[in-house]
Amino acid sequence: MINKMLRNSFLFIISFFFITTTITAQVEPDTPPATGKQDPAKMPDDLGAIKVDNLSDAQIRQMIQRMGESGMTESQLEAAARARGMDAMEIQKLRDRVKKLQQNSEEDNDVEREVVEDDEDDSDKSRLARGRLVPKSRIFGANLFSSGASPFETNLRMATPKNYIIGPDDELLIDITGDNEASYKPSVSPEGFISIEYVGKIYVAGLTIEDATSKIRSTLASTYPAIRAGRTNVTVNLGNIRSIKVIMTGEVSRPGTYTLPSLASVFNALYAAGGPNSRGTFRNIQVIRGSRIIAVVDLYDFLVNGMPADNVRLEDQDIIHVPVYQIRVDVLGEVKRSAIYEIKPEESLADVLRYAGGFSDFAYKARVKIIQNTDEAKKIVVKELLDYPNFYPKNGDKVYVDPIFDRFENKVDIVGAVMRPGMYEFKSGLTVSQLVAQASGLTPDVFGKRGYIIRVNADNTTSIVPFEVDKVMLGGDSDIALQRSDIVNISSIFDLRDGYTVSINGEVRRGGTFDFAENMTVEDLIQMAGGFTQAGNPLNIEVARRVKSADLSQKEVKIAQVFHTTVNSDLSLSDSGFVLQPYDVVTVRPVEGFSSLKTVQVVGEVLRPGYYTVQSKNERISDIIQRAGGLTAFAYAKGASLKRPSSHVDSQEERIRAMNMQRLDQDSVNGADAKANIYLSNVASDLVGIELDKILENPYSKLDLIVEDGDIIRVPTLLQTVKVTGEVLRPISVIYKPGKPFKYYINSAGGFTKSAFKRGSFVTHANGAVSGTTKVLFFNNYPSVTPGAEISVTQKAKKEGLTAQGWVGLGTAVASLAALLITILK
Repeated sequence: MINKMLRNSFLFIISFFFITTTITAQVEPDTPPATGKQDPAKMPDDLGAIKVDNLSDAQIRQMIQRMGESGMTESQLEAAARARGMDAMEIQKLRDRVKKLQQNSEEDNDVEREVVEDDEDDSDKSRLARGRLVPKSRIFGANLFSSGASPFETNLRMATPKNYIIGPDDELLIDITGDNEASYKPSVSPEGFISIEYVGKIYVAGLTIEDATSKIRSTLASTYPAIRAGRTNVTVNLGNIRSIKVIMTGEVSRPGTYTLPSLASVFNALYAAGGPNSRGTFRNIQVIRGSRIIAVVDLYDFLVNGMPADNVRLEDQDIIHVPVYQIRVDVLGEVKRSAIYEIKPEESLADVLRYAGGFSDFAYKARVKIIQNTDEAKKIVVKELLDYPNFYPKNGDKVYVDPIFDRFENKVDIVGAVMRPGMYEFKSGLTVSQLVAQASGLTPDVFGKRGYIIRVNADNTTSIVPFEVDKVMLGGDSDIALQRSDIVNISSIFDLRDGYTVSINGEVRRGGTFDFAENMTVEDLIQMAGGFTQAGNPLNIEVARRVKSADLSQKEVKIAQVFHTTVNSDLSLSDSGFVLQPYDVVTVRPVEGFSSLKTVQVVGEVLRPGYYTVQSKNERISDIIQRAGGLTAFAYAKGASLKRPSSHVDSQEERIRAMNMQRLDQDSVNGADAKANIYLSNVASDLVGIELDKILENPYSKLDLIVEDGDIIRVPTLLQTVKVTGEVLRPISVIYKPGKPFKYYINSAGGFTKSAFKRGSFVTHANGAVSGTTKVLFFNNYPSVTPGAEISVTQKAKKEGLTAQGWVGLGTAVASLAALLITILK
């Protein structure tokens, strides 16, 4: 299958290379093909096995490049492929693939492909290397010939023009209808003759279709007499058209000889040659026939007006010459189509602006600036609007159209306590009261004592003009005349005070801060806070109010007043509701004697592990263990621990220990208790080192702690390992052996590392208690090890070496000391 795909791809590329190579060979003068080009007669003629789906994007791109260089239109390429047996569906697939790749290239790169001339090296390799990606040209019209889609495709299905000149290789369609019925498809021979059965040869080369039809009709009349009588009609049309050769010279992207359909026009030839290059003219393209200029084409008729009036139909051996441009002007700024335009000597600045599409919506139209090149430097020329038709730009001029100022010439603003704040039209004599009336009047919350106007002075500084709003609104002499760009600011009473709030806390569902409102009562605020909790006491509510004017000369200064009030438990309306003031703080006290339920969890080796509700405030660990049925036969009481909830974990070491305890808890419980234990272990907690064996031997002693809500009592099984971590050669868990000292477990882990801080070693026992190493004279007194313990060996603090500055200081000190000793010895 793969071999077949490779074969099809190779055949397809070779076949299209044949098509493009045949045409490309004709781009050069009529000379033998260059070395490396293949003889068309030896190229494969069968394209029926081609499958476009098997071609890669790279192969399609290479094909697009060669198709563009060939000068052949899309229709001609399709016709050639169809003549060699390529299926119509595969041709359609190829067309879709080419279109998709061209669209993707335009979207991704936003660039156009420009062909660079290379006169010295004409090899196939240099041809492929000529194309490079460059920014889009600013020359007006250049993108028309490099957009990737042909706007000048030759129409091969049009009716045969009456002035079409017949030449060799044309095929004529001669239809005889009426008393006689016959059809002929003779081709014009190189000598200019056609041959018709029973008639003979007829010379038609150089005749128009109209003249050839008359000559053929008169010649056929001798064979078909009914033609003279009018009972038989003769029609002559053009069948397969011939190809003509057109020579492209001058400043075109790809000069040379091109093979085109005989119906091709000047625009078709220009597109095949890539259009004028960066030096070529768009306004003075010459069509030369028989050493005589028969037409001068101005592409701006098509580009600007859309009327290709000079689109001359070409004939064989026509020459299209593109001279160098004469005058180009660059138009920049606020125009609709900023580009470089080519103009004729008699065209003015008004014509240039017309080519640019006219001014944009934000253009300053009164004058434009032109930068011209002189013999020695540059100069600026400013032209007024009336001078545009009389000013004739020079080559290299740059025309700048400035934008209008980003400001208003007749605007005033009003902001604040009016119904419709915003911008308004300024007119001479406009006053503040009139502007307020245009803004639909004042709002009810207006602050009538004072307003102000922000005014821009002549030197662009600002000043404030105050006024009394209430008096200004009465009109008369108190009203103030406005100026252009004034900003009238009328404040609201709410703008001049803090946002009033009240707060509530205690036994309510959603305590917090709320906006204050007039006549707000305690009941209103409790309702806003979601009502009472179960512990809320409606008979014990405290309201704290700030003291506005405290006597600071006294030692005992009251800064707050506290009021006690009651409300109905159902928050029903009452006439004696306590009315709040801004910034009051309401506190709802709990019902006396109310206490929420507390829960303790027991996990591990007890007869009945699970959750237990605390029955009394002085219930202890021994009580909970007793309610859990006591310890099992496998319990290790010395390793029991108490995990107590905490708001935070103070250190990294405690977080690591908490994670270790979580793992041990997961190993020691099963079933539903495991899920609950995992959840509780994720909560930050403190481990309390308890001695459960002593607690059970002597209940209610100092060791027997009172339990708290959220406590987790863990009773492990008999632990058989000791974990060694930190600065040892191989951290490992070692089997516990009764009576073995601290050093035994360290040696089992490979011993201390060089960076171990031996005196900082410590043991974390299974119950959470920690034992550290002490120093006795010159020896370390290591702690004892219990089952399930974890030995941690810390690292020595890293010593920082002397810096270069330190060494210099040390050397200076030594030198000073040596000098001092020498002085003393002398």
